[in-house]
Amino acid sequence: MRKHLLLLIFLFTYCSLQAQVLLKTQSEATPPTKTLTKDALSLNFIAMGDWGRNGADHQKQVAQQMGITAADVKAQFIISTGDNFYPSGVISEHDPLFKYSFEDIYTAFSLQWDWYPVLGNHDYKSNPDAQVAYSKISRRWKMPARYYAKKFPINGDLNNQVLIAFIDTNPLIPEFYKNSEYGPNVKGQDTTQQKRWLAKVLSDEDPSIRWKIVVGHHPMYTGGSRTDGYDTKAIRRSLKPVFDRYGVDVYLTGHEHSLQYIKPEGKTHHFISGAASEKTPVKLIDDAQMVASVYGFMLFSVGKDLIRVQTINDEGEIIYNTIIKK
Repeated sequence: MRKHLLLLIFLFTYCSLQAQVLLKTQSEATPPTKTLTKDALSLNFIAMGDWGRNGADHQKQVAQQMGITAADVKAQFIISTGDNFYPSGVISEHDPLFKYSFEDIYTAFSLQWDWYPVLGNHDYKSNPDAQVAYSKISRRWKMPARYYAKKFPINGDLNNQVLIAFIDTNPLIPEFYKNSEYGPNVKGQDTTQQKRWLAKVLSDEDPSIRWKIVVGHHPMYTGGSRTDGYDTKAIRRSLKPVFDRYGVDVYLTGHEHSLQYIKPEGKTHHFISGAASEKTPVKLIDDAQMVASVYGFMLFSVGKDLIRVQTINDEGEIIYNTIIKK
């Protein structure tokens, strides 16, 4: 019995010092590699989150690997899943944290392309609109509003595109309105208006749209510490019916300082990439395919008929590689 248990641990869990990757399926328990899988004719972008710590807690190491990965696949852009500036956001578009936590950290030439951020709860502690305003100062910071959407051609082909909606999940959490730090900046936000906007975006009947992706900060499911958290439950109540109705393919979030892939019943695949400068414990919940307590980020390679997601740690190892098919 003991030998059988040890074998299962070996097959399903890759562990290094203070790092943990838990997998649901034995066949995916492959040794880490530093060789990326490259898909020709794909749209490549990096997804990272929960990062702004002036370079501390492995932020610089993750940034270095992001630069290497982006150069290797010629990534077209970077998505940030929120909590862009710790501990309490920024106060204006001239806040020095833009320099110390962003400009001075992500210096690789391959990371000088467009960044598409969303707002996290820590960003709400000061002035979330300052991050919108920074879009007029930084060439690569692209946040035109607290929520927005954009279509991205796959390999430059306008007949095959990815629709990405970048949403603001903070006002969708009722408990935030009573919070002394978050409350002042969620009050006055029209959640009904945002959800009507999201429904309109996702109902786009443009025949060129091959995939629908939604990016927000707060996950709907998680194998982290917030599995039954009030914020996780609030997002699930608010957004799951919308995603189900309009056939969202991927929901990409942060908030949990880990890397996760969860596939519950239904069409939507859930990815959490929130370990760009801190990591926290994980557990393998029922619908989780992979949960990892490691520093790192994800690489999305989107083709016409499949999406490949590679999970990469702060040492440049691909610890998980999965495919979503149309």
